[in-house]
Amino acid sequence: MDRRLVEQARQGDRGAYEALITAVGARLFLVASRILRDPDGAADAVQETFIAIWRDLPSLRDPDRFEAWAYRTLVRNCRSRSRRERRLGVRFVELDEAIPASSTPADDAVIRDQLRRSFERLSLDHRAVLVLHHYLGLPLGEVAAIVDAPYGTVASRLHHAMRAMRAEIEAADREPVTGGQPA
Repeated sequence: MDRRLVEQARQGDRGAYEALITAVGARLFLVASRILRDPDGAADAVQETFIAIWRDLPSLRDPDRFEAWAYRTLVRNCRSRSRRERRLGVRFVELDEAIPASSTPADDAVIRDQLRRSFERLSLDHRAVLVLHHYLGLPLGEVAAIVDAPYGTVASRLHHAMRAMRAEIEAADREPVTGGQPA
């Protein structure tokens, strides 16, 4: 991120702020939509993040860390939105990740469904770490700074999230057994 642009936005330059938002907006939305699994909720979380960025930008101590700070703000807003929606009972799920082609379209559908179900069952904190590390390709140290957790905690969340997803997919692959015979 251009440090000069961040400095200008910190001093109240709306044009610089708009340029910053334009530069990070699409990535913020992609991260939010993967964490929340709801495009409308993601759009709302990103809008809340844009407002928070404008309001809190003057207090940003290190302009070189703008992008990590923006992701941290976004993850905080995603957590808040998730808690509100859980209280209200709102649930929307969409899976749009590209999946490698398999032998048949039916196999693709099964893989998508397994991934969607296993990802849904993860906590928001586990989904956030997975998205930031595997989708954005951020190193665990940077993910730790974004989610405001110690490195070891982030590594543990990533390990447990991957293990839980793997177990969910393996369980789905097993044939159900009834009365000692495969169903």
